[in-house]
Amino acid sequence: MEGAQENPAESGSSVPCSEEPAGSARVPEVSLSEESEGCTRPLEAAPQKLCGYLSKFGGKGPIRGWKSRWFFFDERKCHLYYSRTAQDANPLDSIDLSSAVFDCKADAEEGTFEIKTPNRIITLKAATKQVMLYWLQQLQMKRWEFHNSLPAPPAAPDAALAGNGPALRPELEQEEEEQEAFLCPVKTPTELVGVAAAWQPVHAKPSALQNISLKHLGTEIQNTVCNIRGSKQTPGAGHRPPGADSPLSEEAQRGEQASPPGPGAPGKDPANSLKPTPKSSLTTSLIQKAKSQSNTFPLFSEGLMRNRTAQEKVLALEQQVLMLTKELKAQKELVKILHKALEAAQQEKRASGAYLAAARDKDRLELVRHKVRQIAELGRRVEALERERESLAQTASLREQETQELQRQVQLLLDKNQARQQVICKLSEKVTQDFMKAPEEADRDFLGRQEEMEHLKDDMEAYRTQNRFLNSEIHQVTKIWRKVAEKEKALLMKCAYLQAQNCRVESKYLAGLRRLQEALGVETGECSELLRQLIQEALQWEASEASAESVVLGPSTVSEYDEYGFLTAPSYEVEDLRLLAKIQALEVHSRQLLAHEAVQRPLRERWAALGELAPSAELKQLLRAGVPHEHRPRVWRWLIRLRVQHLQAPGCYQELLSRGQACKHPAARQIELDLNRTFPNNKHFTCPTSGFPDKLRRVLLAFSWQNPTIGYCQGLNRLAAIALLVLDEEESAFWCLVAIVETIMPADYYSKTLLASQVDQRVLQDLLLEKLPRLTAHLGQRRVDLSFITFNWFLVVFADSLISNILLQVWDAFLYEGIKVVFRYALAIFKYNEEALLRLQDSLEIYQYLHLFTKTICDSRRLMHIAFNDMNPFPMKQLRQLRAAHRERLEAELNELEQLKAEYLETRAAQGPLAPEGCPSEDEGDAEP
Repeated sequence: MEGAQENPAESGSSVPCSEEPAGSARVPEVSLSEESEGCTRPLEAAPQKLCGYLSKFGGKGPIRGWKSRWFFFDERKCHLYYSRTAQDANPLDSIDLSSAVFDCKADAEEGTFEIKTPNRIITLKAATKQVMLYWLQQLQMKRWEFHNSLPAPPAAPDAALAGNGPALRPELEQEEEEQEAFLCPVKTPTELVGVAAAWQPVHAKPSALQNISLKHLGTEIQNTVCNIRGSKQTPGAGHRPPGADSPLSEEAQRGEQASPPGPGAPGKDPANSLKPTPKSSLTTSLIQKAKSQSNTFPLFSEGLMRNRTAQEKVLALEQQVLMLTKELKAQKELVKILHKALEAAQQEKRASGAYLAAARDKDRLELVRHKVRQIAELGRRVEALERERESLAQTASLREQETQELQRQVQLLLDKNQARQQVICKLSEKVTQDFMKAPEEADRDFLGRQEEMEHLKDDMEAYRTQNRFLNSEIHQVTKIWRKVAEKEKALLMKCAYLQAQNCRVESKYLAGLRRLQEALGVETGECSELLRQLIQEALQWEASEASAESVVLGPSTVSEYDEYGFLTAPSYEVEDLRLLAKIQALEVHSRQLLAHEAVQRPLRERWAALGELAPSAELKQLLRAGVPHEHRPRVWRWLIRLRVQHLQAPGCYQELLSRGQACKHPAARQIELDLNRTFPNNKHFTCPTSGFPDKLRRVLLAFSWQNPTIGYCQGLNRLAAIALLVLDEEESAFWCLVAIVETIMPADYYSKTLLASQVDQRVLQDLLLEKLPRLTAHLGQRRVDLSFITFNWFLVVFADSLISNILLQVWDAFLYEGIKVVFRYALAIFKYNEEALLRLQDSLEIYQYLHLFTKTICDSRRLMHIAFNDMNPFPMKQLRQLRAAHRERLEAELNELEQLKAEYLETRAAQGPLAPEGCPSEDEGDAEP
């Protein structure tokens, strides 16, 4: 069954080489000179259609092999179709070339190349190398024309994102020039490619059974039926008779057989073949010398054998002498032992004679005792000798082992010596044979080496051709990939723009519903009921729809929570406020989508290229523009370390936690009360299974022990919570809280009197009068005190006021520049909503609007521009002077208040606890029973 040949990591040598029939005409290879000439002359006009016969490798089992197929290219779909013959009505299959790459291996069979698609690898073979290169170049050009002919997707409606510009023809000409820079154009083989190739005989045509495609059997049957019907309807036309070309082919074969071999065949051309040269005098003398010495080399080898036998005999005699010497020593030892035994027997005989000669028993007893002593002495000597024998036996075993090892080494050396002698003999024989060789063999060897060198040159040229083609392929695929990436980027920008427009339309729809609701008021009727139903449908959150949108549109859909866990649309109980929150969330998402490509991407690139952080004007501008989500934890840690490096000590935080576990702090009860009131709109502090409340508790308790003068103040919980959400580490959040309270904010900012906080409220009033005089006059006429609203802004740095993305952008600049950033943004918020505030005339409406208007700010770029550009000049010297003046006045007012309080207490103490007349005393009921 026919199928694509999968070659995941195989070379071209794995493809079985089919033998060519004897009658097939072989086109000579394109030599290097022909290719170089093709570079200079212009490329011939290609046929109108790219088609022709190629061999395709496929099939399974016994019919696996090369199959002849008719290939033709469809320019509309960029597909390469193939069928069994050119006259078939239906193609067997097609190859998608839009995403394919081409490859040719130098070590593969001649004319073999591969087309690699994402799904399979197709191995094809052309009749000659020239036809293969022509097909590869044409397929490359067709693929490039197809990709350039695709219509570019319309980008965002901005003028900067309009069409690309250059036409197709200049790009094609440029592509042809770049192609020629890599690979020279190949001459068009007109007889083997094009419509005319359909009537040419197929090269290396396989058998009918092998050429049929069992995988596409239905298509084969349909094509066969169509061909039979066509031949019946138009006899004499259609297919050319098989024997019509046989005389021509036979004549061509005869002519080819009769023609002399080509100049490229090595050893065939008499002009180019190497003739045996006449023998020189030096060669003759060497041969004669070799013949004269031919009888000496065998004698030399026999002499070596004779020497080797004599050496062995000497070694054997030396070993025999050593054995005899050892035997002689043993005999001497035996003689000594026999002498000692004889002496002992003689002494025993003398002792027995003395015993028998003794007249008295006492003398005999003394002799016996003497013998006993001798026996004991001999026993001790025997034991000592036994021990000595054992030690000698051990020494002898060790010596025996050493002797065996030395014998093995000697045997090894003997074997090596023998092997070397054999090698010397073989080399001597080889030298003799080399001298005896005839000069013709040397010439044949030289011819073989020269032929091998020619083959290597051909292989090197083939590898060069393959390298040039692969370079052109890589270059073209890279250009196609860049164009696809640009199109994808344009589509993403268009998608973001459409999503932003959708959010705006939905926001306007919700705003229209709200205005209709305000217009209808409390009226009842069919319209009000329909309006209420539409508002309920717009406000409800469908999780299934959100998940489906996230699958279709990707990560840019409106989610319920942002990356830090804050609700994108806060949940209010009042329907009107819920509608406003929904409108606000849609507006924020719309602006984020529009600013993603224009602002966020360049900003991320600048932060990624920043490298090591160091104080500079560039870093100041980047911090004002906002830190990207992925870089914010690293930047904040660096800013905190810059502030508290003189306060940090290793293990300080753990020591404070240990102190808090050992002793309960007085502020622990107030901390527990404030934990449940920290950010009710954040899932990390409302989820029962979250660990953030426990982390926040430990951070606040550690700070209460770190700064006993403050201990704990309401508002510190929100500062520490923001630090925890960004840094996600207790110790880093603790030092962030220390940096804000002890280094950034002025002293007494979080004390019991909140003296510095009150001073900043008065400074803000002066700055509002200077920067926004109309708004200040408008609010003063209606007696609106802004400190009720702005006091919390300064105390928690807008933690409860702004939406999360603008809030963290404020904190980015605040941690670097200090309290001045809070003044700038406070003024910018009023400037942002100045017109809306001026339209309100009632003080109650103004207070209601002031409680909610910070949540309606969604344009962070406009707010930042107002804060850092419209509020200029904003010198720090002026801020210090205003603070000093208001602090002096406030301290005087507080001192006066303290004096009044002291006078009042003195007056009450002087009057005593006297009750008015007629009032019953508390002690009157004590005397009653």
